[in-house]
Amino acid sequence: MWMTKIVQCRDAEQKFPMLWTGAAGYGLEVDFALEVGGVSRWSTEDAFLVFPYFCPVSSSASQYLRMKSPSVISNGSIEFTPATFTLVGIPGLQAEHIWISIPFCLTYSIIFIGNGIILHIIRIDPVLHQPMYFFLAMLAFVELGVCASTMPTVLGIFLFGIHDISFGGCLLQMFSMHSFTLMESGVLLAMSVDRFVAIYSPLRYTTILAIPRITGMGATIALRSVMLMLPLLFLLKGLPFCGHNSLTHSYCLHSDLIKLPCADTRPNSILGLFVITFTFGLDSLLIVVSYMMILHTVLGIASGAGRWRALNTCVSHICAVLVYYVPMISLSLLHRFGRHLPPLLQTFMANAYLFFPPVVNPIVYSIKTKEIRNSIVRTLSRKRGEV
Repeated sequence: MWMTKIVQCRDAEQKFPMLWTGAAGYGLEVDFALEVGGVSRWSTEDAFLVFPYFCPVSSSASQYLRMKSPSVISNGSIEFTPATFTLVGIPGLQAEHIWISIPFCLTYSIIFIGNGIILHIIRIDPVLHQPMYFFLAMLAFVELGVCASTMPTVLGIFLFGIHDISFGGCLLQMFSMHSFTLMESGVLLAMSVDRFVAIYSPLRYTTILAIPRITGMGATIALRSVMLMLPLLFLLKGLPFCGHNSLTHSYCLHSDLIKLPCADTRPNSILGLFVITFTFGLDSLLIVVSYMMILHTVLGIASGAGRWRALNTCVSHICAVLVYYVPMISLSLLHRFGRHLPPLLQTFMANAYLFFPPVVNPIVYSIKTKEIRNSIVRTLSRKRGEV
């Protein structure tokens, strides 16, 4: 059994008088246990969400439970689709959540202001209507999408103490967050192709990467992410759950949700591995190939100044790739080899993986890219002049 605390049926009679009266009237056998870990507000509805994995029930009790709960009882096991999931937040620091909300609020503010500025200046400044900046706008957009997907539950937990999320809401958040994350990987690959074309064929750069082609690349990236995530969503939706509904983060991750069902989850795991390989694995490999081709092209430039100028245009993108993949690889290694490490460290790394790139990328591009910096200065000067 997957339980953290067991309550005998005599305690259940006190905690769930309505459930106990109704179930006893239908002959529910009394030698079962209830999991209560992580549930603080008890009600009759909660009782059905924390039923045990295996408990003997009589046929008349089965009829009662079917009437009261969206469950399927087979082989003595109560299987159901949970009405809600409980998001733990940061384990061990529940009493400090109001203080923890301050850095999270600051982080979200920086992300939305920074990426919003990038999108705004690319939209209004004709000088920035070039392929490189269109791809940068895509990157800012998907990073805003990732953060917007997590914000309702993160701030709900730390500001208002709301730990519950509906089953449908949890699946929607998982789908949205992972889809935007996959899109981010695809956009970084597209940006590496953009850098290769700009260095290899600068005279035909805007012709090769015309707006229709850039639009097609963006649509392909979005479609790939959505089509890869949809099967995972439907597979998870069809699995039975048997009593445990606590998730270890402040948002719904597929890796968390896949631990809860009491059926065979190997198809989900195999498909998840395929998605990771076909996106992060393939994208990172192609990014490395792109930079090998860039390096080969740069070494063919005669002057040292020309080589440096060509490589300097890639610095911001290299930083974006590193701040995206380094936390991801670190988190994967932590899950694989660091199971004995404190859960707090895993939570910290998961948050770093989601929030570090959207915070850092606008800062890096604003500092390292002269055109972005100049456009921000011109926009601020124009606003000051209007005032």
